[in-house]
Amino acid sequence: MPKNANALVRRLALTKTHKLSFAGVAAVGAASLAFSMVPAEAQTATQTVSAAPAAFSQNPAQTVKASVVDQAADADKKAAAAAAKKKAEQERAKKEAASRSAKRAAQLKAAAAKTYPDNLDGWIREALDIMKKHKIPGTYKGLHKNIIRESSGNPNAINNWDINAQNGVPSIGLLQVIKPTFDAYHVPGTAWSQYDPVANLTAAANYAADRYGSIDNVNSAY
Repeated sequence: MPKNANALVRRLALTKTHKLSFAGVAAVGAASLAFSMVPAEAQTATQTVSAAPAAFSQNPAQTVKASVVDQAADADKKAAAAAAKKKAEQERAKKEAASRSAKRAAQLKAAAAKTYPDNLDGWIREALDIMKKHKIPGTYKGLHKNIIRESSGNPNAINNWDINAQNGVPSIGLLQVIKPTFDAYHVPGTAWSQYDPVANLTAAANYAADRYGSIDNVNSAY
């Protein structure tokens, strides 16, 4: 083979070898670059995955939900407190209204209570109302006729000369009642005094009812 031919063969072989070398270097470089990139991405992915639980535990949506729940609970407490306060105010207002109503009723009752003039006519009429309440018989005429005979209508009249006076228990008042009789036949709700006109009349009428059936049946000293 001529020298030129050998030289040509060597150049071709060298050129081919160089190409292979360059191709190999390029392949190695690409592989190296790919290898160097893949771990970085894999590491990033690993870091992302490992960080995911922390990010999940601090989920903003859960925080907002918890906040909303707390606010709702606070709102419920405030609403319950407001309702309780309102109920208490209503109960207090109801009691105050009932108290005012009771006071008004008492005032109306007092105003409507029957009144009597402070004279013989008034004393007799008041005595008759009390007698009626206690079912003691007697009439205006029966009381009046005996009052005129016994005391002439003087509630302070005293008999200081009869047997009762001699025994230390004089007859006193409109119907001249002695102390033992007054005490025994005193009518509840009246004064404990023989000098009180109404108390004197009702006690005497009560005694007369027990002994004579009614004050109307008494026509003389009794």
